[in-house]
Amino acid sequence: QTMKTPGKSLKEALVCAQSEQRLTVGVYESAKIMTEDPDSVSFCVLATDEQFQWDVALQIHFTLIQSFCFDNDISIVRVSDTQRLADIVGDEQEDAHCVLITNPADGSWDDPALEKLHLFCEESRRLNDWVPEISLPER
Repeated sequence: QTMKTPGKSLKEALVCAQSEQRLTVGVYESAKIMTEDPDSVSFCVLATDEQFQWDVALQIHFTLIQSFCFDNDISIVRVSDTQRLADIVGDEQEDAHCVLITNPADGSWDDPALEKLHLFCEESRRLNDWVPEISLPER
């Protein structure tokens, strides 16, 4: 069994979460869930692209989301391909800059892809890489 790349695991986890309606797409939607029900959030993906460096509002949101994740022990990663992320989560809207995976309501689940991502994030944090970057696989 070859070790899956974090990118493959991330794609799998996103597809899986989407099929179970555990995906929240969008900075505002994500911030809302974080405020209202932080315990339901399992994993956070932030996507930055060329526009990001010019978008101060988005940067501020990202900073807030990041510190929220750190405070609540939520694994968080970055991807640099917003379009690719939007393709996977199937959101035609522009705002695939933040995607959350929430826990199922009944709390019972086992997503090996997500497990791997949590481990990957733990490893990264040990190396002081607090928001590790993951490359999503092509198609």
